[in-house]
Parts: sequence; C-alpha cells; structure tokens
Amino acid sequence: MVRFQGPRANGMPELHKLTPTLGLLQDRGFKVALVTDGRMSGASGKVPAAIHVSPECLAGGPLARVRDGDMLRVDAQRGELTALVPDAEWATREPAVLNVDGGHWGCGRELFGFARALAVSAEQGGGFIAACPPPSVGAPVLSAEAMA
Repeated sequence: MVRFQGPRANGMPELHKLTPTLGLLQDRGFKVALVTDGRMSGASGKVPAAIHVSPECLAGGPLARVRDGDMLRVDAQRGELTALVPDAEWATREPAVLNVDGGHWGCGRELFGFARALAVSAEQGGGFIAACPPPSVGAPVLSAEAMA
C-alpha cells in the first residue's frame, strides 16, 4: 500500500515504476497487489491494482487508517477493497498524518502548494482549476462610452 499519493498530498505522481518490483514478488510466489490513493498508468501489467482510492488519505480516507501488518483483500470480481481488521479496532483508529517535513519545500515544490491545496479528489479528476470559482460577471471594466 502506498498512501499520501493523492492530488492534495503529493500531486498524484505516476507510480508505474513499482510494477517491476511487484511483478518480481509475484513471480516468487507472493500474493501482491498495489493499493494507493495515487495513480498508475494503464500499463500495469499483471499486478492487480486498486488505484485512485478516494477520498485520499490526506482527506481522512480509509487508507489513512491502515497500519503495518494489516491484511487487505482486493476483490476485482466484486470491485471491493477490504481491510481485514475487526470493526471495533477500525473504529478506534486515528488516521495517519502526512509528514511534510522537507517534502513540500525546495526545488520549486513550494510553488505548487496552492494547486495541492485546491485539488479536488481523484474521483472528481484530481485537478485544481475546477476548484477555483468562476470570475464574477459584472459591469465591464472598459466600455465603449469610456473610450469616446
């Protein structure tokens, strides 16, 4: 599971580079899948993947409650992703918090903070432009009368 890769947390980087490693684990007999609130291209090969899990972890989505050692069931036939954790335990878990120390500052990354803050969910396209209000329509700034 790779979390905090959604639009608001990390700008949804391409995670396709994980496919060869996961494929190698499969070849060695392990049952693996990729589960993420991020994205991956359609060329994921033989590795089952649950991508664009929404809401993303930064927005309190369910992957934020998954802990090391938890088993996840990916049922592609039913379209279900299930954390195999007792309901009572799941209900008491606090969502994980994104540590942004160093990850959102430097090398120009701070320039994109506004886009991450405005980004909509992956389910809504992950963009930030749609989150901006349309310009107000009022009196024209420059009218024909003003030019006469």
